[in-house]
Amino acid sequence: MGEGMEGVGLVTGGGGSAVKAAILTATLALAPHSGNNSPGYAYAMEPSMRRSLAFFLALVVAMPVVPAFAQADLRTEGDVAKAQSAYDAEVPVNSQGESDRPGALARALGAVLGKVSGDRSVMSRPGVPQALRNAPNYVEHYDYRQDQGTSRTGAPTFRTTLVARFRQSDVDGLIAALGLPVWPLPRPKPVLWLAIDDGSGPRLVGVAQANAARSVLDRAIERGYRLGLPGGAAAEQALAGAIWRKDTAAVSRASAKYSPPMQLIGKLYRNAAGWTADWVFVDNGNALSSWTSSDGDARRAMAAGADGAADALVKRYAKRVDSGVPGVYRAVITGIHSADDYLRVAAALQGVSVVRSIRPVSANGDRMEVDLELLTGISGLNRMLGDNSPLVSVSVPTEGPIILDNEHAEYRLK
Repeated sequence: MGEGMEGVGLVTGGGGSAVKAAILTATLALAPHSGNNSPGYAYAMEPSMRRSLAFFLALVVAMPVVPAFAQADLRTEGDVAKAQSAYDAEVPVNSQGESDRPGALARALGAVLGKVSGDRSVMSRPGVPQALRNAPNYVEHYDYRQDQGTSRTGAPTFRTTLVARFRQSDVDGLIAALGLPVWPLPRPKPVLWLAIDDGSGPRLVGVAQANAARSVLDRAIERGYRLGLPGGAAAEQALAGAIWRKDTAAVSRASAKYSPPMQLIGKLYRNAAGWTADWVFVDNGNALSSWTSSDGDARRAMAAGADGAADALVKRYAKRVDSGVPGVYRAVITGIHSADDYLRVAAALQGVSVVRSIRPVSANGDRMEVDLELLTGISGLNRMLGDNSPLVSVSVPTEGPIILDNEHAEYRLK
């Protein structure tokens, strides 16, 4: 584009110096055309076109993102806010103040993405941290819960928890756009066959002893599924020995009366450093995975069983939606007739987490060309834009990380 625009690219999002950046960008864009075009581009910019692009750049950089928070549901007396599904999450907060809410909603959306995808490393996946900044836009409703407890010294303690529910269609679209796996619903409820030896011999944990296994049961819920416990009849109590011997066939036969035919088999015992748990996950008679967890705290050693079972289930049953190839794509946008139209285009692109940067190319009449650096392909971008976006997809190029002169994505501003 010559010296006026060469090297000017925008990373979406902004900081405290956004307005200064917009002014600088506009100044660069309005600089005289030198005639030395960047390789691979044919820029022919009239002064009016440069002014249009400069205005667009200023809007993209300086325009603030104002989230719209959903109002909390009204509850009748005695009701308690609680996460109910894979699209709900609970996170602790310091207060119910507005300043604490965006960060809490971001953490809650991260937890939901982890549950729906089954990926416990989801927070480190490309595009996810950026998407969490827009968490308020996905909220269906939120509420707060006050929990009271007792400290080790006997003093009362109080904790505030935010409970948020996110719109399923929006979360599913986000997961597809980011190329994350989807762990289908409904999910199986494996039977937990856990024997604990605290020094007095192994004993089976049945329904009546559910509190002894609370950490692994709760961790399963956090991962987006549930574990069941055997009834604990005398015949089942005798299986503690089979669990200790890792006789998975005997446990599977005894578990045949329960549904589904899945078992998480574990034995928890003391060691010199604290506690160790040995685990095997069995699906329809086949051992899918085995692992060991150790910790000074028995609850943490036990909770790791739920993680291993979830990982085994996700590896076998999760499906990934193709969201395209990351890279830089040329996009043509038509239907731009006014400053307000530039504002709408800037808002639509800036609000999509898979867009890493926007680089203007040319503007002519009601038509503008930009290069979009995407964390996914065009299909992922279109999923994120959704049906309510002011940008309507007209044509989709062959997806790939290389810009082709004769191929571009085309959008119409409605």
